[in-house]
Amino acid sequence: MQKINILIAEDQTMLLDALATILELEDNFHVVKRCTNGKHALTYLKAADAERVDIVLTDIEMPDVTGLELAQHIFDSKLSAKTIILTTFARSGYLRRAMDAGVKGYLLKDSPSDDLIKAIVKVHAGGTAIAPELMVESWMEKDPLSDKERAALRLAKDGLSTEQISDKLFLSPGTVRNYLSSAASKLNAKNRIEAARIAHQNGWL
Repeated sequence: MQKINILIAEDQTMLLDALATILELEDNFHVVKRCTNGKHALTYLKAADAERVDIVLTDIEMPDVTGLELAQHIFDSKLSAKTIILTTFARSGYLRRAMDAGVKGYLLKDSPSDDLIKAIVKVHAGGTAIAPELMVESWMEKDPLSDKERAALRLAKDGLSTEQISDKLFLSPGTVRNYLSSAASKLNAKNRIEAARIAHQNGWL
């Protein structure tokens, strides 16, 4: 029997180990790599043996590289691995962005383990595994932010100053202020902090 090779990216070590244990109980599953953050997973997938990975099972909110950024890299690089998101967040913005990034599965962490196992098999076979109710919700409100506005807001949410954000994004402080102002205007927010909070609640960061 050909095994399905799985990479797990999850920053909560206890959950990472629990997921690996559950999946390894299946005769046709093999966890080839456990990663505690998105950056670790991305580094592994850039390596020569990344073709060994059939399924990438990832959380969304992780240090350095988010699960959505990881999925986008897999999609843009045309890697053979298929991505399944496993998260606590049912935010419509997250699901919409995940689908745009080529994600084939989107499950919540409180789903039964049987649902996860079935989703992995289905996605590996070329199908999709996304809760219908989340599918409907995901198209109800469109993400108004540009990629640059999102990047600036994400750093603002982390407490960085305009100058620090400009250094991180290799942009001038004036350009960063324009992006933050534009984002706040689109979200009807009073300032960058409120804009970041609104965007985060909607799954747009």
